[in-house]
Amino acid sequence: MHLYADVAAQYTEFAEYAGASASPCFEEWGHAVAADQKLLDWISDLPGIKKQPNLVFAAARFHGVAAPGPYEALRTALLEDDGSIRATIMERATQTNEAGRLATLTPVFARLSIEAGRRPLALVEAGASAGLCLYPDRWGYDWTATTARNARTITVGPEPRLACPVTGDLALPTTLPEVTWRGGLDLNPLDVQDKDQTAWLEVLVYPEHDDRRALLRHAIEIARADPPHLERGDILTDLPLMVADASRHGEVVVFHSAVVAYLPPDDRARFDTMMRRLVADGACRWVSNEGLNVIPSVLDGAPDPADRKTFALAVDGRAVAWSHPHGRSMHWFG
Repeated sequence: MHLYADVAAQYTEFAEYAGASASPCFEEWGHAVAADQKLLDWISDLPGIKKQPNLVFAAARFHGVAAPGPYEALRTALLEDDGSIRATIMERATQTNEAGRLATLTPVFARLSIEAGRRPLALVEAGASAGLCLYPDRWGYDWTATTARNARTITVGPEPRLACPVTGDLALPTTLPEVTWRGGLDLNPLDVQDKDQTAWLEVLVYPEHDDRRALLRHAIEIARADPPHLERGDILTDLPLMVADASRHGEVVVFHSAVVAYLPPDDRARFDTMMRRLVADGACRWVSNEGLNVIPSVLDGAPDPADRKTFALAVDGRAVAWSHPHGRSMHWFG
């Protein structure tokens, strides 16, 4: 979604995305906001990316607006806000930390480990939130692989397992990659031991998506048992130092998922340049998982996607797959 677009356009696009993502409530709310000038004015008074739909909706829900629920309740809560909802919008961010994306990221992590002679991985997540995606080795997976030659299901790891149909000629792993170090950077890292912060993570999940909420709770349990190394920092300036620190522990893989979209366009280009330099210097491998418009350079030479709402999963700056934003499917072409 274009986070720097006109407000009405943002909410219309979000509504269309929510409709395609099985959230009738957010589809209705998004379209209604886009047609409601009074509410558009209220939202337009928020700065920068604080206008984004999921942040505004989550803040309203955090303060008691029921979802699924009628649009009128949302409208009343925002227009009659005593400052509490606005304060939450200003204080917090959409740090969704979608652990389901590991179903599409883990095959790439395993491939990079193999390419490094099965060397253990040191994972560095840019924009880590609570670090819930730093545990590819603690989940199980059910990959249903369909190629031009055959179809089969590959089951790896413990329950609960993340299910993901995969098309294209990808050699899926039969063992999980070994991770010897896991760390991340975030402007506002979240603490999995803090119940208020984990409650915020839950309210960021679409209201109808009970399965994703269950996965989130399990991901929080995993992280609480073995907390990751998280640092407060800017990925544009502080990431190279963390990469250098991680290099003492294994094959460094820097990854991010739905993070660079929050940077202004000029900073996205700076991040792209920085990561390509780190890769060229042999400092790390780079796995990005972002919307199609976020890092345009990774799409050079890629086929046209069947769905413009897909993510581009890229390795070292080159797209290798289209992935569902919540990790529900993947088409490999790399």
